[in-house]
Amino acid sequence: MSRERWDVVLHFLSGTLARHADMVVRGPVVRLGARPGADGLALTGYRGLDDRQAVITVYEDGRATLAPVGTSQVRMAPHEHVNWSEVYPLREPAYLTDGCAFHLGPPGRGVSVRFVRSQPLGVWQEQNILSESAQTPGMAGGPIPDGYEVGGGASELRTDKGRPVWFVPGMILIVAVTLMAVTVPTVIKLFETQKIVLGPQKEQSAVYEVVALDMEVDPVLLEGLNQPFLDFVMKWNSDAAGAAALKDPQYWDQRLLDFVTRATQVHGADWAFWMRLEQIRNEYGRVVATMRDAKMPEVFAAIPYQESQYTKSINSPVCAGSYWQFMPEVGKRAGLTIRDCKLKGSNKTFTPVRNVWEGLNRAPYVYVEPSADPESKGAYSCRINGCAIDEREDLELATLAAIELLAEVYEGDPLIRSSGAAVQIAIASHNAGYDDSRFPDGYKLETNLLPAYKTWLKQVNEEYDASFIGQQIKCEGNSFASHDRCGSVLNPETQHYTYPIIAIHFLAVCYYGQNYGNDPIFKPYTQYLGEDSYCANIDVPTADQVRERL
Repeated sequence: MSRERWDVVLHFLSGTLARHADMVVRGPVVRLGARPGADGLALTGYRGLDDRQAVITVYEDGRATLAPVGTSQVRMAPHEHVNWSEVYPLREPAYLTDGCAFHLGPPGRGVSVRFVRSQPLGVWQEQNILSESAQTPGMAGGPIPDGYEVGGGASELRTDKGRPVWFVPGMILIVAVTLMAVTVPTVIKLFETQKIVLGPQKEQSAVYEVVALDMEVDPVLLEGLNQPFLDFVMKWNSDAAGAAALKDPQYWDQRLLDFVTRATQVHGADWAFWMRLEQIRNEYGRVVATMRDAKMPEVFAAIPYQESQYTKSINSPVCAGSYWQFMPEVGKRAGLTIRDCKLKGSNKTFTPVRNVWEGLNRAPYVYVEPSADPESKGAYSCRINGCAIDEREDLELATLAAIELLAEVYEGDPLIRSSGAAVQIAIASHNAGYDDSRFPDGYKLETNLLPAYKTWLKQVNEEYDASFIGQQIKCEGNSFASHDRCGSVLNPETQHYTYPIIAIHFLAVCYYGQNYGNDPIFKPYTQYLGEDSYCANIDVPTADQVRERL
């Protein structure tokens, strides 16, 4: 009796497995990783590999494909003589050709492999049985037991040498391995079906400014968010810095990503958040489209959500106004017309002057409670009661103004551009300012992003730091009014400003892609709806479910 199957012949180019000749691995499906499961090839002794890194699949015609598992890093090249840091990771399966090479894991770590060929095996002969359990001893660089011969990379169990002393325990081992091959995938599947699925459970707040420093991070969601963090943040940072290596997760701001994951959890659990996304669909889409036209990161579209929930007629206690919550002078500086604003309790009107701002205690449009702590939010109230013209309330004009200010940071500053964190720093600058010292009045604020980043680089003795924003999250969220920065170079409010904005956009991508994927603006988001994409870890409500609650 015979049956045909396809095997895969590999030659390992680095690490412990490089000492062996070509190795035959049973196909037609070969799973590779640090702990790929009972039927996979475990690559032990290699740094930087995920449990399940990649899958090789051989089809009936003998053609083979290589595919990453999830967001794991897998690179492919026609030969092994390449600089893997210059090769982009695969995002989908790619065909393997004889003699091509691939690298699993980040450049400088992981393992490089040459794909030799795929080959059929026609007959299993009783006198020459390929032992599935023998793949590991012959291929992991460990000792080869008596009775095994390694030739052409395939480990064989020879039965024509009599019964060695280990035969009986060996057969017991084979039976145990066979049972594990049957039971372990079932157990793994059981656990996978019980993974946490995040979704709306309560109805409290449309926006969360902070999360607790010790909040538990959901590991399934954290792994999934590598995908949007690469696409919406790190690719843009890579382009700004001209450094392809920034697409490699080992260079990412992991602390920031942890907080983005926490914020995704708390926002995604609240019906009020999804309800607000539904209400502002047109406005959010307009800002996304404007960002694309300007070739700016579209994650910036979540800033007005965090600032005002896309509310047109709203002033903060310090008179930051409308969608983007521009202070009057900031709006004026960015080219918006704001004039003849009526002030409560006065017959005079106010028109801001470009590049001049004397602080809240001197601003004529802000009332300061004499007995209140000047650092407290309750110390201020806005005196502006309508303006003859206020272009902060024009979403298109205000967004173009925001792009001008964000571009100053993201594109215009060479130090920030090369930081590896230009996107995050630009977002934070919308809260704390970029560099007020450049204005004619010479006003200097050490918590503006440029001076703060320079101070940080001196503290850590580095030329750049892609983890800058994440490293500044040190104060608990309830300490906004405190003078204490908890050892950070940023104010407590700014410390917690960036991560919820990124989280909001990640969730908006899922909601708009799922419910409005036919809209040309949101159609690109449908790529994140597959089973292997991050949105699959989130129970995104339908538009009908949300509208029922409005």
